[in-house]
Amino acid sequence: MTESTTNTEQTTETTRSSGFSGADIPAYDDYAHCVHCGLCLNHCPTYKLWGLEADSPRGRIRQIVLVDQGRLPLGDSFVKHIDQCLDCRACETACPSGVQYGKLVEAARSQIEQNYRRPFFSRLTRDFVFRRLLPYPKRIAWAARLLYIYQRSGLQTVARASGILRLLGLADRERLLPPIDRKFFFSNLGRTYPALGQRRARVALFAGCIAQVSFSKLHEATIRVLTANGCEVVVPAGQTCCGALAAHAGVRDAARELARTNLNIFLSGDFDAVITNAAGCGSTLKEYQHLFAADSPEHGQAAAFQKKMRDATEFLDHLGMTARLANMPVRVTYQDSCHLLHGQKVREAPRNLLRAIPGVELVEMAMADYCCGSAGSYNVTETETSLELLAEKMKHARATGAPMIVTANPGCLLQMRAGARIHSTGQEVVHVMELLDRALIKNFS
Repeated sequence: MTESTTNTEQTTETTRSSGFSGADIPAYDDYAHCVHCGLCLNHCPTYKLWGLEADSPRGRIRQIVLVDQGRLPLGDSFVKHIDQCLDCRACETACPSGVQYGKLVEAARSQIEQNYRRPFFSRLTRDFVFRRLLPYPKRIAWAARLLYIYQRSGLQTVARASGILRLLGLADRERLLPPIDRKFFFSNLGRTYPALGQRRARVALFAGCIAQVSFSKLHEATIRVLTANGCEVVVPAGQTCCGALAAHAGVRDAARELARTNLNIFLSGDFDAVITNAAGCGSTLKEYQHLFAADSPEHGQAAAFQKKMRDATEFLDHLGMTARLANMPVRVTYQDSCHLLHGQKVREAPRNLLRAIPGVELVEMAMADYCCGSAGSYNVTETETSLELLAEKMKHARATGAPMIVTANPGCLLQMRAGARIHSTGQEVVHVMELLDRALIKNFS
């Protein structure tokens, strides 16, 4: 046994005894898969921005190993480099050794959460968002109503014009706020939507958390597309936030509780598939096993759940489109959601669906698989970097000459809609399911 293996095992044992779940400690083999070849470097957005080894996947893995071995302090420098990672997982797609980088960085963030004391306001905010807001639908609705008043009453216009947002350092973040729906999707929980024509599948729709107050119309479009293609769609009551934001931030105890709730809700029904239109949610939902120790009952539940979990585009492409679609003569370009492409390894399905719409011309943009800078809550916590990445993305989107940008994740929608406004590209940004819904010939005989 090598010294590094021994050190890692000793550190792992010490850490487990201090309160970590076994699922929070990667095995030494998880680290050892990285052979330091560097093929990931040019696929890493932060490395391309700054050219710093410490902000590359290879460099971050090295730091994680050193901290795990006790040879590098878990201090400000380590936390900074791990926090600055988008967790976009483009490095996983590039890696010839199959390193599960997302698993490693989220485990590192879990260690930071439990062993590093962040500034008071940061601790307060994280505790509120991950433990006291996202797990509670009624609280999300309450907060959304306040934001709706801010956005629709004229307060937003006044705040932007007065300069107070810039004075408080909030101007860039405020531009990225999701617009709040007038009617929330929560009222649809517990409903069943029958298939139009012969039923080909019975599916459950995962509705998420923020999406229920900001993307109700996307959910409605997804339901219409699925039912038009022979799916009975159930929206189970009792479902909750997927836990992706908490898991990515290292608040894995909160993510685990959310996962337990969702596993119980969705596994209790007889569904051919569980569908999400949010790629970020889908990636975490498919990886619930990472949250639980291998010998736990939840790990087995997560394995069963993973077999049914599908992105909406992935499921519909596999099922096959049967609904009649109208001709839509429009040029579009597609932006890959990181957690659909790199996390779930789904590339062609959304493109196949776009090509299935008569009249649609799909033009590939350069660096379509490059992160737009949304990355969950990254555009809030690392706003300056997020906007740099967005500027690069919008440059490539504009160059296609397409009046419409299509993507497959609500976070990407928000980010790129903000990008179209900030950079005045004049492009409309829509979800794949929204474009399919527009193309449906609604008058069924």
